[in-house]
Amino acid sequence: MNIPEIFGTDVFDENVMQQRLPKSTYKSLKKTIQSGKPLDIDVANVVAAAMKDWAVEKGCTHYTHWFQPMTGITAEKHDSFISPIGDGKVIMEFSGKELIKGEPDASSFPSGGLRATFEARGYTAWDPTSYAFIKGKSLCIPTAFCSYTGEALDKKTPLLRSMEALDKSAVRLLKLFGCDDVTRVTANVGPEQEYFLIDRPMAAKRKDIILTGRTLFGAPAPKGQELEDHYFGTIKTRVNAYMEDLDEQLWKLGICAKTKHNEVAPSQHELAPIFNTTNIATDHNQLTMEIMKRTARKHGFKCLLHEKPFAGVNGSGKHNNWSISTNTGVNLLDRGTTPAENAQFLTFLVAVIKAVNDYQDLLRASVASAGNDHRLGANEAPPAIISIFLGDELTEILDSLAEGHKYEGKAKTQMEIGVDVLPTFPRDTTDRNRTSPFAFTGNKFEFRMPGSKLSCAGPMTILNTIVAEVLDQFYEKLSKADNFHAALDSLIKETISQNKNIIFNGNGYSDEWPEEAEKRGLLNLRSTPDAVPVYLADKNVEVLSKHGVYTKVELESRVEILLEEYVKIVNIEARTMIDMAKKDILPAVMTYIKDLSETASTAGALGADLTVEKELVTRLSSLAAATYKALGELEEAEAAAADIKTTEEQARYYHDVILEKMGQLRAPADQMESLCGEKYWPYPTYSQILFYT
Repeated sequence: MNIPEIFGTDVFDENVMQQRLPKSTYKSLKKTIQSGKPLDIDVANVVAAAMKDWAVEKGCTHYTHWFQPMTGITAEKHDSFISPIGDGKVIMEFSGKELIKGEPDASSFPSGGLRATFEARGYTAWDPTSYAFIKGKSLCIPTAFCSYTGEALDKKTPLLRSMEALDKSAVRLLKLFGCDDVTRVTANVGPEQEYFLIDRPMAAKRKDIILTGRTLFGAPAPKGQELEDHYFGTIKTRVNAYMEDLDEQLWKLGICAKTKHNEVAPSQHELAPIFNTTNIATDHNQLTMEIMKRTARKHGFKCLLHEKPFAGVNGSGKHNNWSISTNTGVNLLDRGTTPAENAQFLTFLVAVIKAVNDYQDLLRASVASAGNDHRLGANEAPPAIISIFLGDELTEILDSLAEGHKYEGKAKTQMEIGVDVLPTFPRDTTDRNRTSPFAFTGNKFEFRMPGSKLSCAGPMTILNTIVAEVLDQFYEKLSKADNFHAALDSLIKETISQNKNIIFNGNGYSDEWPEEAEKRGLLNLRSTPDAVPVYLADKNVEVLSKHGVYTKVELESRVEILLEEYVKIVNIEARTMIDMAKKDILPAVMTYIKDLSETASTAGALGADLTVEKELVTRLSSLAAATYKALGELEEAEAAAADIKTTEEQARYYHDVILEKMGQLRAPADQMESLCGEKYWPYPTYSQILFYT
């Protein structure tokens, strides 16, 4: 396989555009992509014809506007290129109007009250900054999705708005540093994607995996991850064949899949791409998750993207590595070599620190989901408390700046912003902190809280916006200053001093940290019902609406959608548990008890010692009774949920009551699994699922 030859072959990218578009059309399209201005219809017609010809040559028969509604997955409605010309003949056509805008039904997607069922009209609008691509026999056109009345019904529209907000705020501030050649600032992200691969026939035997994506019952396997022999271990032949197939498909779509390895938990793996512009990286990650699952089927696997599919072993996250860069090639979170460059670096660094501190509640809400609630705070993920890891040396540097004394580290240089050079030190001067939700890693921040199946769009939208807000605050102060350098020096020192509470380089898993975090004024929003409503706090509505990212109505709709999704997910899980316990687990245990009793009866007639049989029957009968009692209580609690009126109250009830009842049902059932004969147990066990691949 010649990777450079196949890379991007299924993408209508720069090379294809240059080959197939007239020079004037190509220049107009590039201008649209770079400036964000609308595309002229005449130009669109030429682009559409070239796209259609290219796609048809590659075997396509249809096109689709590919968009990202509030379901968490992508959506597509396929239309063929055919157009009748009479006499039973057709030609293949595709117009600029069809390229630019589509009209899918908007009534059946989550809208949080923005659209009534009878109000069906919605629009998809081409995002020319993200290349069209081929999937199967369809040309896929990445689009934004909005309602007839203009509200965003998707995840891409707010993301694009946030990128524009950050661009505008950063460019304006950089002008004060004399960066007149900077005309655009772009947010970039590289999302590390964790996932599980399990044997498909085994997964098919478990109702919980089929219906919920995770196991709701399951006793621990005799071996878990305690030997740490899976992490970075030799990749099994069958898994490696899957990864090779996956890489090839991703490369054809222009997705820079770079790193692959075994993760900590058995049957867990990771794929990491190279950085890309945030909206393109988000599109690519959505495609990656889809192709992961589709390719798994080809290889006899089931790909699990749930954040916590197995109790007792690590869950899966999506670590978003975020940075911001200029059109002149400067990473604004990278240390420089001159006083001016380092002053600029420190300004953007402390802006991010202040933004995370001021809007820690929004960042936490942006990663809230039923699945991620099981993962956050466990032994492989950061806690639900937002904090920033900078490493000891950079923290000492900031402390010395704030306190106005010499930094006594490797460089021993007095730090006056814009006067003396920030001390140089190797890129990796400190250990990484796996417990930190938001860690500085040299020239970027790694946001470790997002769950594995979460779209990158949500958290990146929030991060872009809150940083834009702080950059605006900095601009307002610095633009009015008589002495820019003195004002900047004061601003950086003041910002460090006022936001030191969010910087924590210690162990986020320690029992002392929640108490310490509370003393620092940091929030501990433990669950989705705790986190999601903060979107509607006055300061959050103000910042998101001020930058044109969300209107208040759009925020209200998202709160409703997220809480309703939480309720539905936990409800499905509870009903699945009831079904499994009632129809499979209890009957299996009863059969085992019956067989044990019959064996004991036969053995007893022969004068055998029946201690083992009696003890097993007694223990299993007791656990079966506890399971049956817990089952009844869960059923009653489920029935009572129907009487709760508001979605927020329902979400709270499902968290406080239903999840607790589910745990009470699982505990005795898992104990029965460990006592029951293997041939009697109705489902594949953790040992079989995690180690028999």
